[in-house]
Amino acid sequence: MVLLRKLTGLPAKLRRLARSLTAAQASPDDAWAAGHLTAGEWRVYVGMDPRDREHALRVSRALLVACPTASPELLAAALLHDCGKQLRPYRVWERVAAGLVPGRLACHFPVGALWVRGQHPELGARLLRAAGARERVAELVFRHHAPGEDTEAALLHHHDNLE
Repeated sequence: MVLLRKLTGLPAKLRRLARSLTAAQASPDDAWAAGHLTAGEWRVYVGMDPRDREHALRVSRALLVACPTASPELLAAALLHDCGKQLRPYRVWERVAAGLVPGRLACHFPVGALWVRGQHPELGARLLRAAGARERVAELVFRHHAPGEDTEAALLHHHDNLE
């Protein structure tokens, strides 16, 4: 069951990987994102790699199509869910490798791009709290890979995996 779910998500992951080879390929709609973020959240958002911002916008817009009544905090969390990755810029080969290793395995690497990939939800939540973001936004970012019983975090996790 889990393997089948992972395999069905593989084409989307490969498309994302192809789009993310260079930052010059990305053209995030930052003006749209700005309308959904507080000043502190915006500061964190603009620190993200353009490829991650573009991915976040696709996740946010897909979430809005599926759930037009999504809370403002869920939408902001969708825009910021990968903000923890900004703490260590990826080289092209690291971006490829990190995209191929599941997050639950990546967190066991003690340093480097794989560690950031595994720890980015926690790192992102810390960044957001330090920037004065809404607490619910930081909480959703923290939970976006392990939502538990949190239905909004589960929605974010689902749409992140589809993208």
